[in-house]
Formats: sequence, C-alpha cells, structure tokens
Amino acid sequence: MDLQTRPRSGQTAPAPAFAPGRTIVLVGLMGAGKTKIGRRLAARLDLPFFDSDTEIEAAAGETIQEIFRNRGEAAFRDGERRVIARLLTQPTHVLATGGGAFMDPATRAVISRHAVSVWLRADLEVLLARVSRRNNRPLLQERDPRAVLAELIERRYPVYAEADLTIDSGDGAPELTVTRTIAALAACDKALLPPEAEAV
Repeated sequence: MDLQTRPRSGQTAPAPAFAPGRTIVLVGLMGAGKTKIGRRLAARLDLPFFDSDTEIEAAAGETIQEIFRNRGEAAFRDGERRVIARLLTQPTHVLATGGGAFMDPATRAVISRHAVSVWLRADLEVLLARVSRRNNRPLLQERDPRAVLAELIERRYPVYAEADLTIDSGDGAPELTVTRTIAALAACDKALLPPEAEAV
C-alpha cells in the first residue's frame, strides 16, 4: 500500500509521481482556465510556466489589445506562431496558449512534434461567466460576448478536439481539474516520451 503523508514543516515535498518527458501545451477558448490551471499544473509538477500571450507582449513591447488595434489580427497571429515555436525549443515546461493559437496549422504541427497538447474544454455558460470578469479580450470588444463565444465554439471545438488529451474545465475547484489533468498525462505514452524519442 502506498501511503502519502504531508511533509513536516521544513521538509521538502516529495517529487511528483509523474514527470513529463516533453512540454505540456494547454489549448482552449478564452475563459477555459489555461493560465489558472497552467500555473497550478506547473507548480504541482515542479516545472516552469509560460503564457504565450505574456511572451508575445514582452517581445512586441505592446499589449495584446494594442497589437490587435495597431497591427491587426494577422500580425498578432504571425508573432504568436513564432513565439510558440521558440518556446517549444526550451526545456520541458507548461505552456498556456491563446485561444486562436491551435487553430493555426503550422502551430498545431510544431506543438504535435515537440509537446503533448491538452484541450481544456468548457461549456458556453462557464466561459461566459469567466470572461465577463475581465475586459481585455480583443475579440469580445465589438460584439455580444455570448454570440462571439458561441461562434468560436462552433468553429474551434472541432479543431481543439485534435489535441492529444481533452479535460473538462467546469466550474469546480481548479485543483480538481489539475488532478484530472495529471492523471490523464500520466496515462498518456506521448507525455512520457521526449520529442526525440518519437523521431527514432
């Protein structure tokens, strides 16, 4: 029987039972919880965490909203593609991507080669409740958020379904979603192998 106990004060926590062999990329719509779940997942696995939107802003010297406004969505997607490709050359980490990133065929291909992808799936009502708490979503600025999200679900969910794993991200505690994600990753052969092993 494998009993786990809490570490005493001053003791380091035991190493995680699951150690991924490649980067874990979280995909899904805005509001699916990619950043929130990603940070917790990285902490549980003792891995670095990156958010592609944050990295794009740092590289461009502009916010996502400013890039959309000043240069347009096409320029943003081009920068996103390059930033994600660069991040996937880094040592194993957890990467949260923007909602449209996985829609790009070139980005999907590089994610498939170098990482294991996890779709955090949420229904419309959950997404709507979450995105209503923030006003920094460029795609929701001009139109009714419910209509926009419903259209995005129809268009994007069939593509997100190409991810290696699908985890439902409902309105429960984030830690429960993290636990389910780790269990699914631990049972996924691709997650255990480094990218170069598949090329052999």
